[in-house]
Amino acid sequence: MTTIDELASVRTGDKGDTLILGVIAHDQAAYDLLDQELSIDRVADHFGLDLQAVRRSDLPTLKSFSFVLSGLLGGGVTGSPNLDGHGKTMSYHLLTLEI
Repeated sequence: MTTIDELASVRTGDKGDTLILGVIAHDQAAYDLLDQELSIDRVADHFGLDLQAVRRSDLPTLKSFSFVLSGLLGGGVTGSPNLDGHGKTMSYHLLTLEI
């Protein structure tokens, strides 16, 4: 098995209760594998979200993907009772996904 961490870097942003994950493949081969394996279903399952809460946009020129995860942050960084539940922590969680 390979983890996302071996294939890509992840950058994040959070706005209220929405998390945005940018997945940037290290090279074309990694992008091609991620294109096949890093589906909305896989990301939703990894974060424990319903499929309707996840959107994926493909950015092939940049060898990247953008995922928008709604309702994940428990009200946002300043409104959440969760400890450190904002984007930076969640990006590391995506890097552990095995494909």
